[in-house]
Amino acid sequence: MNTPVLYGPIGRAVRKISPCLEADALGVYVAALSMWSAAIGGSVKVSSRGSARPVLLWSALVAGTGRGKGTALRAALHVLDKSLGRFLATHTTSGITSGASMVNHLWEQQEATAETEHGRDVRTLVVEEEWSEVLRRVKRDASFTTKLRAAWDGATLRNTTKEEAQEVRDPAMVLHCHVTTSDWSKYVGESEAAGGSYNRILPFLLGSVPMLDDDRVSLPKVDGSELSDAYRWATARPHVITLSEDARPLWRTVRRYARILGETLPEAQAVFIERTAEQTLRVAACLAASECSEIITDEILSAAFTLVRRSVQDAVRINKGADALKVKRQPLSLADKVRARIELHGGRATSSQVLPYVGASAAEVKELPGIIVTVDRSGKTGRPATVFTLRGDTSGDAVPQPARAEREQNRDDSRRSESRPADSKRDENRATVVQMDAYRPTPRQAPEPTPEPKRLEPLDANPFRALL
Repeated sequence: MNTPVLYGPIGRAVRKISPCLEADALGVYVAALSMWSAAIGGSVKVSSRGSARPVLLWSALVAGTGRGKGTALRAALHVLDKSLGRFLATHTTSGITSGASMVNHLWEQQEATAETEHGRDVRTLVVEEEWSEVLRRVKRDASFTTKLRAAWDGATLRNTTKEEAQEVRDPAMVLHCHVTTSDWSKYVGESEAAGGSYNRILPFLLGSVPMLDDDRVSLPKVDGSELSDAYRWATARPHVITLSEDARPLWRTVRRYARILGETLPEAQAVFIERTAEQTLRVAACLAASECSEIITDEILSAAFTLVRRSVQDAVRINKGADALKVKRQPLSLADKVRARIELHGGRATSSQVLPYVGASAAEVKELPGIIVTVDRSGKTGRPATVFTLRGDTSGDAVPQPARAEREQNRDDSRRSESRPADSKRDENRATVVQMDAYRPTPRQAPEPTPEPKRLEPLDANPFRALL
């Protein structure tokens, strides 16, 4: 089950056009499934533990810039556009950056369709090709993630305004977004996922694909008659899709897989896969609906599990290292602080240059090993000054000895140059012949290898590891 199975009429259409794409076929399949779930989400539900749940599939294509996320989205439109009539043209939006705007969009759509032939329609497909821009803005709105969770659950959404309260029952909103790996790690944090805000989204890492020899090749036509029939069947009346008896054993395996994996992974990774079982059930219901069936067979459930299992693996890879142990920087001791202040002032520092910066008294500094305390009474004011120096440093002033020696050497060279005869100076200015060997670099020995730094063991290292 390591390779996702592209199942049903959607999978067959994706396999047909994939040779003509410079994009991962998995991305096309995922985007098409999200669109399909949004189209049937207003009338199709799946039975989960005795209650009807939405079949809404939220997905994220995670890859670097230029890795085919947009190409996969356009290919998915090519697969479904004609089969779904005008749904994608009239129900697709983007740029929802607050909880209030989300509810307001669904409410306005509900009001606009309330008097139509087919009645109220709150189906919405939100496509965010630059999801990182949205994530930057939603940090300011605390209600966004709360309403995001409610929308995925199909719960009632409300906006309380001064003029009129807005209420949307049974929302059918689907989110499909594109994001880079770095932005996912930066904006989709562990705390948000632990609250359930972003572990409702199935992430998929897109793989690289070979470049086509001819980029002028257009996508082949797709026979959308099967999906057209399935769309009419799904939207004609409400449907509740259930598991068949032959699929029950695999369903128990899926639930155990999700629980065991969640208990073995680090917390930062486990929070992203807590809804593996329900995601599998939703994918299976969408696949069953694409074949005009209200029954999830063992074959359909197996195909759905391969897709969700791939998302679980990608979620772990994306968030790998999020739970890694961070080595804390050890604070400096008082002796280290005092030494640093003395060295900063050239090896000799007064109490006013040390004590305010180390947070200690003169008595505490005097007790430190390697620190010499003297009293300087040469001041003009007559008040003695306490001076701190390092043991072994007997310099009486703050000027380092190397700097003083260098200045004295430069002064002696200048005097000798002024006392030379004029003829001697002219000889120095004459052109001289230099052998070419002088410009040949001297062979350098290979540098000695840098010793490997000691590996820091975590604070809770296994004591039995030393016995291995």
